[in-house]
Amino acid sequence: MRIFTGIAFLLVSSVFYGQTPEVSKDKKWVLVPELSDEFDQDILDTTKWQKEPIGNDWVWDGRPPALFKASNVAVKDGKLNVTVGKLDQPVTTKGKIFTHQGGIVRSLNPGKVGYYYEAKMKANKTVMSSTFWLMSKYDCEQKLELDIQECVGRTTDKTEVWAQKWDQIFHANAIHRKTTCNPEAKRVQQQFTPETKNHERFYVYGAWWKSDTEILFYLDGTYTYTLNPTVAWNMPAYIHMAIETYDWNPIPDDGGLVTYGTLEERTTQYEWVRTWELK
Repeated sequence: MRIFTGIAFLLVSSVFYGQTPEVSKDKKWVLVPELSDEFDQDILDTTKWQKEPIGNDWVWDGRPPALFKASNVAVKDGKLNVTVGKLDQPVTTKGKIFTHQGGIVRSLNPGKVGYYYEAKMKANKTVMSSTFWLMSKYDCEQKLELDIQECVGRTTDKTEVWAQKWDQIFHANAIHRKTTCNPEAKRVQQQFTPETKNHERFYVYGAWWKSDTEILFYLDGTYTYTLNPTVAWNMPAYIHMAIETYDWNPIPDDGGLVTYGTLEERTTQYEWVRTWELK
């Protein structure tokens, strides 16, 4: 973990004091080390992160046609990289057929109400996703998902009409997931258009989980919008970084950049993840 200089800390802290006037100036943002990483080592820190899709109560291994594979996750040149591609051979598991591959990284430790979560991320350039989000573990009454940023690297003529601009978007969801106790999912969402396509540069995507009913979102440190969930948002939640496929933005018939793109075009890069607690 890098040591934060006083100047860097003040720069990050000033964002919040400028946007949340109800916070008294005798408080400060303090880094939560177990949920933060500068990715400045040669390998993934397995005391903080899990790259295996299955394990620790998680059972999701990808949405067809893209399978999550731990081998697609690597730390290199000071960044966490998740690379997509085509499988050498189709894989069938749990009755699902996979022809392509992505990856997922999850935190081993949960975050909670009051924390500020941010990631400096550059999306891949393919039709597959680039994401930064929180998820609670299974609870029949209250299974919660908070998508801080969800986008794709490219759209095509096969993309659903409503998603044609999802390659240039800052999009957040707060979802009360469907379970046997909650037969219909409930969602609130917001979006904002950044200055460039998501794959063209690194953006800092952030969310202050301020209370059970209020979550504030920031783009490059600037307040952008607020979500007010439909249920009390108070379950411990784990950071997720998933690169997956969507049926509303399908892989082109020829595979597109998922198949023939350069390594950089096929890779979502995270320069750092930082989580802060107000004290």
